[in-house]
Amino acid sequence: MRVLVVEDEKKTAAFIRKALQTEGFAVDVCHNGEEAWTAARHTPFDAIVLDIMLPGRDGLSLLRQLRERQIAAPILLLSARAEVNERVEGLNAGADDYLPKPFVIAELVARVRALGRRGSDSKLAVLHVGDLTLDTISRQAERCGKVIELTAREYRLLEFLMRSAGRICGRMAILEKVWDYDFDPGSNLVDVNVMRLREKIDAEFEPKLLHTRAAWGT
Repeated sequence: MRVLVVEDEKKTAAFIRKALQTEGFAVDVCHNGEEAWTAARHTPFDAIVLDIMLPGRDGLSLLRQLRERQIAAPILLLSARAEVNERVEGLNAGADDYLPKPFVIAELVARVRALGRRGSDSKLAVLHVGDLTLDTISRQAERCGKVIELTAREYRLLEFLMRSAGRICGRMAILEKVWDYDFDPGSNLVDVNVMRLREKIDAEFEPKLLHTRAAWGT
Protein backbone atom coordinates (compact mmCIF):
# COMPACT_ATOMS: atom_id res chain seq x y z
CA MET A 1 0.00 0.00 0.00
CA ARG A 2 1.13 3.52 -0.80
CA VAL A 3 -0.24 6.11 1.61
CA LEU A 4 -0.31 9.89 1.40
CA VAL A 5 -0.11 11.66 4.77
CA VAL A 6 -1.26 15.31 4.71
CA GLU A 7 -0.35 16.97 8.01
CA ASP A 8 1.09 20.44 8.62
CA GLU A 9 2.57 19.57 12.02
CA LYS A 10 5.91 18.15 10.95
CA LYS A 11 6.53 16.18 14.14
CA THR A 12 3.10 14.57 13.90
CA ALA A 13 3.62 13.83 10.21
CA ALA A 14 7.00 12.24 10.91
CA PHE A 15 5.49 10.18 13.72
CA ILE A 16 2.71 8.87 11.47
CA ARG A 17 5.12 8.22 8.62
CA LYS A 18 7.50 6.20 10.78
CA ALA A 19 4.67 4.11 12.23
CA LEU A 20 3.23 3.30 8.79
CA GLN A 21 6.65 2.53 7.31
CA THR A 22 7.37 0.17 10.19
CA GLU A 23 4.24 -1.74 9.18
CA GLY A 24 5.43 -1.98 5.59
CA PHE A 25 3.56 0.89 3.95
CA ALA A 26 5.14 3.20 1.40
CA VAL A 27 4.46 6.74 2.65
CA ASP A 28 4.54 10.17 1.03
CA VAL A 29 4.10 13.27 3.19
CA CYS A 30 2.74 16.72 2.32
CA HIS A 31 2.50 19.62 4.76
CA ASN A 32 -0.16 21.71 3.03
CA GLY A 33 -3.19 21.32 0.82
CA GLU A 34 -1.57 22.58 -2.38
CA GLU A 35 1.24 20.00 -2.20
CA ALA A 36 -1.29 17.27 -1.45
CA TRP A 37 -3.53 18.31 -4.37
CA THR A 38 -0.59 17.98 -6.76
CA ALA A 39 0.58 14.68 -5.27
CA ALA A 40 -2.87 13.06 -5.32
CA ARG A 41 -3.41 13.98 -8.96
CA HIS A 42 -0.15 12.43 -10.08
CA THR A 43 0.22 9.35 -7.86
CA PRO A 44 -2.36 6.59 -7.36
CA PHE A 45 -2.46 6.26 -3.56
CA ASP A 46 -4.12 3.33 -1.83
CA ALA A 47 -5.17 5.54 1.11
CA ILE A 48 -4.89 9.16 2.26
CA VAL A 49 -4.55 10.38 5.85
CA LEU A 50 -5.82 13.95 5.76
CA ASP A 51 -5.71 16.54 8.53
CA ILE A 52 -8.61 18.98 8.35
CA MET A 53 -6.71 21.98 9.69
CA LEU A 54 -4.18 22.86 6.99
CA PRO A 55 -2.61 26.17 5.93
CA GLY A 56 -4.00 27.53 2.69
CA ARG A 57 -6.29 24.92 1.19
CA ASP A 58 -7.93 23.22 4.20
CA GLY A 59 -8.58 19.52 4.43
CA LEU A 60 -12.32 19.62 3.73
CA SER A 61 -11.81 21.76 0.62
CA LEU A 62 -9.12 19.38 -0.58
CA LEU A 63 -11.39 16.41 0.11
CA ARG A 64 -14.19 17.88 -2.00
CA GLN A 65 -11.82 18.64 -4.88
CA LEU A 66 -10.40 15.12 -4.81
CA ARG A 67 -13.85 13.61 -5.05
CA GLU A 68 -14.90 16.04 -7.77
CA ARG A 69 -11.80 14.93 -9.70
CA GLN A 70 -12.97 11.32 -9.27
CA ILE A 71 -9.96 10.43 -7.12
CA ALA A 72 -11.41 7.54 -5.17
CA ALA A 73 -8.57 6.70 -2.75
CA PRO A 74 -10.03 5.96 0.71
CA ILE A 75 -9.53 8.97 3.02
CA LEU A 76 -9.07 9.03 6.78
CA LEU A 77 -9.74 12.49 8.25
CA LEU A 78 -7.82 13.75 11.28
CA SER A 79 -8.89 16.70 13.41
CA ALA A 80 -8.16 18.17 16.83
CA ARG A 81 -11.69 19.55 16.88
CA ALA A 82 -14.41 17.51 18.53
CA GLU A 83 -17.42 19.03 16.78
CA VAL A 84 -19.85 16.45 15.44
CA ASN A 85 -20.87 18.81 12.65
CA GLU A 86 -17.34 18.84 11.25
CA ARG A 87 -17.19 15.05 11.33
CA VAL A 88 -20.54 14.78 9.55
CA GLU A 89 -19.49 17.38 6.99
CA GLY A 90 -16.31 15.45 6.23
CA LEU A 91 -18.09 12.12 5.85
CA ASN A 92 -20.75 13.71 3.65
CA ALA A 93 -18.02 15.25 1.50
CA GLY A 94 -16.61 11.81 0.73
CA ALA A 95 -14.32 10.82 3.60
CA ASP A 96 -14.30 7.14 4.49
CA ASP A 97 -13.32 7.40 8.16
CA TYR A 98 -12.61 9.95 10.89
CA LEU A 99 -10.14 9.90 13.77
CA PRO A 100 -9.99 12.67 16.39
CA LYS A 101 -6.73 13.95 17.81
CA PRO A 102 -5.00 12.95 19.97
CA PHE A 103 -5.08 9.39 18.71
CA VAL A 104 -3.36 6.11 19.48
CA ILE A 105 -0.96 5.38 16.62
CA ALA A 106 -1.85 1.68 16.60
CA GLU A 107 -5.48 2.62 15.90
CA LEU A 108 -4.47 4.93 13.05
CA VAL A 109 -2.38 2.16 11.46
CA ALA A 110 -5.26 -0.31 11.84
CA ARG A 111 -7.72 2.11 10.28
CA VAL A 112 -5.39 2.81 7.35
CA ARG A 113 -4.95 -0.91 6.79
CA ALA A 114 -8.72 -1.40 6.84
CA LEU A 115 -9.18 1.43 4.34
CA GLY A 116 -6.59 -0.15 2.10
CA ARG A 117 -8.47 -3.45 2.12
CA ARG A 118 -11.71 -1.62 1.40
CA GLY A 119 -10.15 0.25 -1.48
CA SER A 120 -8.56 -2.85 -2.98
CA ASP A 121 -11.69 -4.90 -3.55
CA SER A 122 -10.67 -5.20 -7.19
CA LYS A 123 -7.30 -6.69 -6.19
CA LEU A 124 -6.74 -10.30 -5.32
CA ALA A 125 -6.23 -10.88 -1.60
CA VAL A 126 -4.07 -13.95 -2.26
CA LEU A 127 -1.57 -13.75 -5.09
CA HIS A 128 -0.35 -16.85 -6.95
CA VAL A 129 2.67 -17.25 -9.22
CA GLY A 130 3.37 -20.90 -9.88
CA ASP A 131 3.50 -22.65 -6.51
CA LEU A 132 4.31 -19.40 -4.69
CA THR A 133 1.46 -17.73 -2.81
CA LEU A 134 1.29 -14.42 -0.98
CA ASP A 135 -1.58 -13.59 1.35
CA THR A 136 -1.83 -9.79 1.33
CA ILE A 137 -4.04 -9.78 4.43
CA SER A 138 -1.85 -11.87 6.73
CA ARG A 139 1.30 -10.91 4.76
CA GLN A 140 2.41 -14.52 4.69
CA ALA A 141 4.29 -16.05 1.79
CA GLU A 142 4.43 -19.79 1.12
CA ARG A 143 6.01 -21.99 -1.50
CA CYS A 144 5.21 -25.70 -1.69
CA GLY A 145 3.58 -25.36 1.73
CA LYS A 146 6.69 -23.88 3.35
CA VAL A 147 6.27 -20.51 5.05
CA ILE A 148 8.80 -17.91 3.87
CA GLU A 149 9.77 -15.27 6.41
CA LEU A 150 9.88 -11.79 4.88
CA THR A 151 10.95 -8.40 6.17
CA ALA A 152 8.54 -5.50 5.57
CA ARG A 153 10.64 -4.35 2.61
CA GLU A 154 10.85 -7.84 1.14
CA TYR A 155 7.09 -8.21 1.47
CA ARG A 156 6.49 -4.97 -0.45
CA LEU A 157 8.98 -5.97 -3.12
CA LEU A 158 7.47 -9.43 -3.52
CA GLU A 159 3.90 -8.11 -3.68
CA PHE A 160 4.88 -5.60 -6.37
CA LEU A 161 6.69 -8.25 -8.41
CA MET A 162 3.85 -10.76 -8.10
CA ARG A 163 1.26 -8.19 -9.13
CA SER A 164 3.51 -7.45 -12.11
CA ALA A 165 4.06 -11.13 -13.03
CA GLY A 166 4.85 -11.59 -16.71
CA ARG A 167 6.09 -8.03 -17.14
CA ILE A 168 9.61 -6.60 -16.97
CA CYS A 169 10.00 -4.34 -13.92
CA GLY A 170 12.76 -1.76 -14.28
CA ARG A 171 14.83 -0.50 -11.37
CA MET A 172 13.18 2.92 -11.40
CA ALA A 173 9.70 1.38 -11.31
CA ILE A 174 10.69 -0.79 -8.36
CA LEU A 175 12.24 2.15 -6.51
CA GLU A 176 9.14 4.26 -7.10
CA LYS A 177 6.67 1.61 -5.94
CA VAL A 178 8.61 -0.12 -3.16
CA TRP A 179 10.79 2.65 -1.72
CA ASP A 180 9.48 6.04 -0.65
CA TYR A 181 12.49 8.24 0.03
CA ASP A 182 15.22 9.98 -1.92
CA PHE A 183 17.71 7.57 -3.42
CA ASP A 184 20.79 7.42 -5.60
CA PRO A 185 19.69 5.96 -8.97
CA GLY A 186 23.21 4.61 -9.40
CA SER A 187 23.12 2.57 -6.19
CA ASN A 188 22.71 -1.20 -6.09
CA LEU A 189 19.81 -0.97 -3.63
CA VAL A 190 17.37 -2.84 -5.88
CA ASP A 191 19.90 -5.49 -6.89
CA VAL A 192 20.79 -6.32 -3.30
CA ASN A 193 17.18 -6.64 -2.18
CA VAL A 194 16.18 -8.68 -5.24
CA MET A 195 19.11 -11.01 -4.53
CA ARG A 196 17.99 -11.50 -0.92
CA LEU A 197 14.42 -12.13 -2.00
CA ARG A 198 15.57 -14.62 -4.64
CA GLU A 199 17.46 -16.56 -1.98
CA LYS A 200 14.24 -16.94 -0.01
CA ILE A 201 11.78 -17.82 -2.76
CA ASP A 202 13.97 -19.60 -5.32
CA ALA A 203 17.13 -21.07 -3.75
CA GLU A 204 15.48 -24.26 -2.48
CA PHE A 205 12.80 -24.59 -5.13
CA GLU A 206 12.22 -25.39 -8.80
CA PRO A 207 11.35 -23.89 -11.16
CA LYS A 208 12.97 -20.51 -10.56
CA LEU A 209 10.41 -17.72 -10.54
CA LEU A 210 12.45 -14.53 -10.21
CA HIS A 211 14.54 -13.70 -13.25
CA THR A 212 16.81 -10.77 -14.08
CA ARG A 213 17.11 -9.49 -17.62
CA ALA A 214 20.16 -7.41 -18.53
CA ALA A 215 19.56 -3.98 -20.01
CA TRP A 216 20.05 -3.57 -23.77
CA GLY A 217 23.71 -3.17 -24.64
CA THR A 218 25.04 -4.49 -21.29
